[in-house]
Amino acid sequence: MEYFSVHVKIFDTIFAIIGFYGLLTCEKKTFTWVGFFIGILWFYWIGFGFGFYDLNYLIPLVVIGFGIIYGLFFWSISKLGITPEIRAFFLFLFVFFKPFGFNWFKPELIFINSYFSTDIYFYGLFLIVLTLCVRLKKLWKLIGILLLITLTFFNKPLHVTLPNLDIAIPITNLDQGKKWKKEFRNQIVENNFFLIKEAIKAKKDLIILHESAFPLYLNLDIKTLNRLKKLSYDIVIVTGGLHVKENLVYNSSYLFQNGEFKIADKVVLVPFGEKIPLPKWAVDIINNLFFNGADDYKNAQNVFNFEIENYTFRNAICYEATTDRLYENSPKYMIAISNNAWFTPSIEPTLQNLLLKLYAKKYKTIIYHSANSGISGIILP
Repeated sequence: MEYFSVHVKIFDTIFAIIGFYGLLTCEKKTFTWVGFFIGILWFYWIGFGFGFYDLNYLIPLVVIGFGIIYGLFFWSISKLGITPEIRAFFLFLFVFFKPFGFNWFKPELIFINSYFSTDIYFYGLFLIVLTLCVRLKKLWKLIGILLLITLTFFNKPLHVTLPNLDIAIPITNLDQGKKWKKEFRNQIVENNFFLIKEAIKAKKDLIILHESAFPLYLNLDIKTLNRLKKLSYDIVIVTGGLHVKENLVYNSSYLFQNGEFKIADKVVLVPFGEKIPLPKWAVDIINNLFFNGADDYKNAQNVFNFEIENYTFRNAICYEATTDRLYENSPKYMIAISNNAWFTPSIEPTLQNLLLKLYAKKYKTIIYHSANSGISGIILP
């Protein structure tokens, strides 16, 4: 429903109840297959990125692999017991489940557009009440249903204040197959400058360009840096680009303001995308076998804030905007930049957008998201 922009709260609420009720009550064998298909349908898009490395043969293996992994997790749960209480307990633990640091399986996402709260404690309470609905008999079951209805009163809207800035977030759909090819680089760079100049004409205060909008080592390209610095007297610019320091490569955000610039390097790298979370000997084998010996990206140690017109914005780049680490001290505002062209067309941009909504609600953070081939815009708590 989210993929097709169908937002009917009562439907999402009913489907949430039916879906979790089915997970708590289905047969043991069915529970394992549910895990298998959740793994495939939730994460099938991950394999698409291998196509840009001429490794298309790995795509079906990755798809089936995720099905097997989650199928085994659900099978393990069923081996511990088939009672609704045990299933509810482990479904709650999935909130904390981060295999190799990757945490995009969040069952509570189903509550995003419903009458229910996405709060982690509410999620646990919801599972308890739903378990009671399964266990209670006859008229007592009505009590469980009434408790479920009562839970809808927990989801209260939050009043937020937007910064007094007119912000441009351009919508771009740059093909990933062209993005890093030299013959398209000048065209891509000039299109970025066109977007910036259009924002200046529209008297915008700030423009946010997507992750790696400048597909080059931006801090080494003096000509491009000088052009951006000159334009930054007329508009504040935040854009993505690579950053080289001491022969190490970083995925970074650049802030251009009043003729100066600052660089914020990515803190949390994508497991198996930007960094392989395995021992060095295994990392070397994988990089040599699949990625022509390329090294992993490097990451910054601390989160970084941009100061723009007396407002503080937490910087986040793609995946890390969906991790708790980037929300330390609950920032009021965040600028998140992404490049979803690796995985489109698929549900990945939709899933990312739901996760951003989840974290925005969790930390009461207003997120300004600029995504190439993704869902750009302002995400309110």
